[in-house]
Amino acid sequence: MTMKRNTKYLLLAAVLSVCGVGVSAQAADTEAAKFEIKANSTMREVLAERTGKRATLRMQSGEDIEGTIVLVGNGLVHVSRLAGKDFFDAVVNIDRISAVIVRVRDR
Repeated sequence: MTMKRNTKYLLLAAVLSVCGVGVSAQAADTEAAKFEIKANSTMREVLAERTGKRATLRMQSGEDIEGTIVLVGNGLVHVSRLAGKDFFDAVVNIDRISAVIVRVRDR
């Protein structure tokens, strides 16, 4: 009887993990569908719409800063959870950003 119970738990865990993958993929598709800009959008507005989401900021110097946009002020952007620098955040001057790169599809 113990073997049947363990098999049930393993099957349940497998089903839940498959469902979790499906939900996260669907959430990524939903997020991707929301990305669009208007003809008169500013860099600040584009960044503000990405608050709480990951993005790569291409600086005028050519450097890329990838992380989660936490706060967009009048002239500065707070970026946390920097890629490759787990314990660091950055404050970036909006006027020095030349592009905002975002993931819009999985394939």
